[in-house]
Amino acid sequence: MQRNLAQSALNQTPPFHVLTLTPFFPSRENDVNGCFVKEPLDLLAELGFSSTVIAATPLHHSRRHSISSAPATWVRYPQLPGLLGLPTAGRFLYTRLLSIVAKLHREKPIHLIHAHAALPCGRAAALLSQRLDIPFVVSVHGLDVFNDSFAPNARSLRQASIDVYQAAQTVICVSGKVRQILQEGMPAIVNGAIVHNGVDPELFSPALASATHPHELLAVGNLIPSKGQELILRAMHRLTSDFPNLECRFIGEGPDQARLEALARDLGIGAQVHFLGRQSRAAVAEAMRRCSAFVLPSRSEGLGCVYLEAMSCAKPVIACRGQGIEDVIQPPKNGCLVSPDSQEELAYSLRNFLESPEFSARAGGEARQTILNGFTLAHQAKHLTDVYFEASARVLRNS
Repeated sequence: MQRNLAQSALNQTPPFHVLTLTPFFPSRENDVNGCFVKEPLDLLAELGFSSTVIAATPLHHSRRHSISSAPATWVRYPQLPGLLGLPTAGRFLYTRLLSIVAKLHREKPIHLIHAHAALPCGRAAALLSQRLDIPFVVSVHGLDVFNDSFAPNARSLRQASIDVYQAAQTVICVSGKVRQILQEGMPAIVNGAIVHNGVDPELFSPALASATHPHELLAVGNLIPSKGQELILRAMHRLTSDFPNLECRFIGEGPDQARLEALARDLGIGAQVHFLGRQSRAAVAEAMRRCSAFVLPSRSEGLGCVYLEAMSCAKPVIACRGQGIEDVIQPPKNGCLVSPDSQEELAYSLRNFLESPEFSARAGGEARQTILNGFTLAHQAKHLTDVYFEASARVLRNS
């Protein structure tokens, strides 16, 4: 009923216009950052939605520039560096955006603001919503829902995040795990909806069996301790005597690369480990088609788009328990889940895939079907439209 009410009202206006406010978006400087925000917008356009994107970065970060494949208005705003400046950054961003958004709203009325992350964009969206009478929703992409992990100003970060979630018409969570953390940490129930990220199944498509390297692992992600790349190297070391041709390719960049390279050398597997740096979307898809298994024992993933992408390429995936990907992986049918920091479990799961190409192919096929059945970009866009209509209907009902 809410959806019908919203659609009836909105049918009297130009196409539903969504303002996306995000710190994550592709740019000339990094054309893969924030692709999980950009890619659903193309599908929303096919469903008749109009989108405007404002991407935000602090003044102390390097300037970003829009690219034709991901049009956006990039704005910079003052913020004290690090977590100490995050609780107040949303108000500074709001001040920077107010005249821009007000002018846009006069020229092309905005029906809803979709902010990505509570701080700073969610806070800025809450203030814009109050000032311009535009409803807003906010997406939470990670497990650090309240932005207070290991922060010296954890209390102010948590309260600032809570204020945003309470003001939002809907809090969009990328997995059931994220919604669980949200609801358990709030002083009162908020309207939380699960919208899983989606995959382009044509870009991330299966390869011919002959194109797959039989003993090649792949990991995609920032090279930081929480992603668990060290665990992959130690598990590889356990397996090389039985699989002397075993190799692993790491796609991504980050401060942990030198340490990981040194560890690979110390374990005697340096020649079998390849660090490829940041790669294009097409190159990532090709690497996923080439590998025999995808592995990323990350300790903190709200969902993990790379798992979905590898599954879409019909590859068996190994991830960690207690993460958002538990919504998708059903061991052993379409992948494996291991305990965080368990070299033994990781090596055991890898061995199962490496020893049995039939088991690996069967799990990969089931993984591909899982994506096609509910985790494509089209599924994500449809779920987002439901959230947008319901948020608008809630405002209409309460007005």
